[in-house]
Amino acid sequence: MTSAGLPLAPAAEPAVPGVDPAVGDEIGPLTVHVDRAQLVRYAGASGDFNPIHWNPRVATSVGLDDVIAHGMLTMALAGRLVTDWIGDPAAITDFEVRFTRPVVVPDPDGVDVEITGRVAEVAPGGSADGPGNAGTATARVDLTVTVDGRKVLGKARATVRLPGSARST
Repeated sequence: MTSAGLPLAPAAEPAVPGVDPAVGDEIGPLTVHVDRAQLVRYAGASGDFNPIHWNPRVATSVGLDDVIAHGMLTMALAGRLVTDWIGDPAAITDFEVRFTRPVVVPDPDGVDVEITGRVAEVAPGGSADGPGNAGTATARVDLTVTVDGRKVLGKARATVRLPGSARST
């Protein structure tokens, strides 16, 4: 791990153009360590300075166990598994999650967020994809995101345009 909480190596083997993923293919795992310093950096980058993300007194006063990670940071970490795998962040055409449990970030140790994925659906390209998308093959990746073995995101899924498919304009 780097001091920024990022793994030193890619999360998954990037997709190879011309090789189609199959339903059931596993992606990952990716473990990302999140600490208070990363929360402060994310707050600065996102403009979300809500004190529940950095002030334990405020977090506990509203009923939380401790400071929690930003939901969008957690979502971004999950998306990183997919972008590392597909090799192109612009290939994600849809990404959705439900926030089911906060990610508590204790000081000074932080917490590990564990992310895995599975190809749940592959759709070959063709005119059925809609106007302007002929030839765009896609895959849906279902993600599992946990902390200490408990899911923190529900219904997490990303749809990606597969390498070698036509880009929609």
